Amino acid sequence: MPIHLVQADITCLPVAAIVNAANGGLLGGGGVDGAIHRAAGPALLAACQLLRQSPDYRQGLPTGAAVVTPGFGLPARFVIHTVGPVWHGGHRGEPELLAACYRNSLRLAAEHRLATLAFPGISTGIYGYPKPEAAAIAVREVRQWLAAHEWPQEVTFVVFDAESQRIYERELA
Repeated sequence: MPIHLVQADITCLPVAAIVNAANGGLLGGGGVDGAIHRAAGPALLAACQLLRQSPDYRQGLPTGAAVVTPGFGLPARFVIHTVGPVWHGGHRGEPELLAACYRNSLRLAAEHRLATLAFPGISTGIYGYPKPEAAAIAVREVRQWLAAHEWPQEVTFVVFDAESQRIYERELA
């Protein structure tokens, strides 16, 4: 399957779209979200503010949902924003919500016929989702999607550190 793993800065990848592990407010933040907003420039914030004015997103983007914006100053043409769950021990629907993040992001990539898509480790930073469990869900959802759909044609998992790389390598093996 066309699945890749790289340890890199997701904001530098020349792919059709990158996925932003966003917060519900869609207005930037820390971690991957902040890095993407800084690299894309102020036009991304303006696009997200415009989204927040629509009736669907006045209360923010719900956990598990996804929405797409242009990539502006990024090499990626688009950013797919998704809100991962905060980890509360796994008994508040976190696995299902995290899986929904991947499925909804992949669905948007397919709707826009985006050939290449890059994912960070959604919810594994400040939201506290255990990395091994998150990687298992990510790999499972991407494999299932790619087996059943034409788009995207390639998916890259982008990790920040050696620990995450080892976790994804084991999951992909």
